[in-house]
Amino acid sequence: MAGPTTRPVDFDNFIDLSRRIGTDVLKTQGAGGNTSIKADGVMWVKASGTWLSEAGTKEIMVPVEVTPLVEALRAGDPRAEKSTDFVVEALNLSGLRPSIETSFHAALPQRVIAHYHCVNTIAHAVASDRSERLKACMAALPDLTWATVPYRRPGVPLAREIDKVASGRHDILFLFNHGVIVCGDSVEEVADRIERVTAALEIAPRHVGVPDMPELEALSAGSGFRPAVDLESHRTALDVVSARIATGGSLYPDHVIFLGTQNGVLAPGETVAEHLRAAAGDAEPIKMLIVPGKGVLLSDTLTPGGEVMARCLAEVVTRIADETVPAYIGAEAEAELTNWEAERYRQALDRKALGL
Repeated sequence: MAGPTTRPVDFDNFIDLSRRIGTDVLKTQGAGGNTSIKADGVMWVKASGTWLSEAGTKEIMVPVEVTPLVEALRAGDPRAEKSTDFVVEALNLSGLRPSIETSFHAALPQRVIAHYHCVNTIAHAVASDRSERLKACMAALPDLTWATVPYRRPGVPLAREIDKVASGRHDILFLFNHGVIVCGDSVEEVADRIERVTAALEIAPRHVGVPDMPELEALSAGSGFRPAVDLESHRTALDVVSARIATGGSLYPDHVIFLGTQNGVLAPGETVAEHLRAAAGDAEPIKMLIVPGKGVLLSDTLTPGGEVMARCLAEVVTRIADETVPAYIGAEAEAELTNWEAERYRQALDRKALGL
């Protein structure tokens, strides 16, 4: 087996970059996003279910062999989906499982890769005219090369699409309805590109009101729901444009995985109990309730990952203009994500972190 017996010399710098990405809620939410660094045929990539924000305080990276994983991806070998058969067990002292997105990190030739769910990128990448929007933004960075990738389910389907453009060695890849990938051959190069792309894609969120916490507390008392603790999460409900976009369909995969395909909307005069009874026959339970003009209620069963995804939704929808036509992922893509084994594993880790 090829590969080093130690980590790359700049591993600490890589971990620091990973932590910085993970602690910025506008870039990463919960267990979303992943980073990787390659050296001597081995790639260290974020483990499934771990949080980039914990880089440096917990072991969150898994070593995998690059060449056999890429060969498996291109050969249609089903082992490329989980990537567990390519883990360098002698170096995987914590017994972690690779991210479901490990295969696309391996397919990209650059040494350092950062993939994250930047809310500004998502706000552009869920618009029907996203290609034109991204072109206009990236005109400010003429020295960087970039490409777009159509929406595919994370895992092998997305990795195959990314592999189609990998030989172009683009600096930036924009994933429709998903996020961004920043590539480079050093940690410093990737860190610089992240900052520059972040600035180029920035969208000011709409200014909305403040949540009515007393009313939300009264509405949710004894219902199994509670007001979102993060006050920014309530912005989804505080203007009609944001609420309309949020309830029109699913914009990106992590929302489906952690909050489901339905955002309930409480009608005027309706109680939480009445709304839940009316929705009892639906295929999946409601985890998030929008109370127009008041704020957002979250199910008591929601995991930490679900709570940060409620914040992510608020950050995204308040950056989408009224005249924008959203490009939702659609029912077929939602069904692909629902009950997907890889994401049940990630949700199980999230529940374990909560002590459930």
